Amino acid sequence: MAHVNLLPHRAARRKQREREFYIQLGVSFAAAIAFLLLWGWWMGERIDNQNDRNTMLQNEITQVDVRIAKIKDLEKVRDHLLARKQIIEQLQADRSQMVHLFDELVKTIPSSGRLTGMKQDGQSMSLDGVAQSNASVAEYMRNIEASPWLGHTDLRKTEKSVEATRMPYTFGLDVALSRPKPDQVDDSSAPASAGSAAAPAKSASVPATGGAKP
Repeated sequence: MAHVNLLPHRAARRKQREREFYIQLGVSFAAAIAFLLLWGWWMGERIDNQNDRNTMLQNEITQVDVRIAKIKDLEKVRDHLLARKQIIEQLQADRSQMVHLFDELVKTIPSSGRLTGMKQDGQSMSLDGVAQSNASVAEYMRNIEASPWLGHTDLRKTEKSVEATRMPYTFGLDVALSRPKPDQVDDSSAPASAGSAAAPAKSASVPATGGAKP
């Protein structure tokens, strides 16, 4: 029986398998290296893109901060101008208020009373005077509270000090000042203007009647 030696064939087959294994291992390693390089490049691109976006956002934030600072400066200027405007309006209102106050003090005081002193402290006023009786003081208080430029009145004192004078009672009042609404000012000034218009008409009608007589 003939014998066939298969050892060389098996050795060649083993070497071929080893060579194929190393080739596959090299290809896999090269593919892994290529994948890592590609992944690193892709991540680098994403990082660069994100850095560019962050830089753009930072620039926008800086511009917005500059605009906000300008807006705050403008608001400060506006508040300063509004404060000056309010001060000017307050001064003008106080100036006109003093004119109306003196006018109202003359209108409201009865003929049986007289003022001897007055003092203003902000939106309040202290009045001192003399009157014939307590009824005159009460009438004066009612007239003050009915005035649109004067408000609530508190009686500080009233006493009979001098016997032999025409106005033996001294009084003291604390009056709260107020600013009427425009319609109240118009209503209060309308009767006065009507009265002033009626007076010349009456005085003009008297000579006409007198001239008609023979």
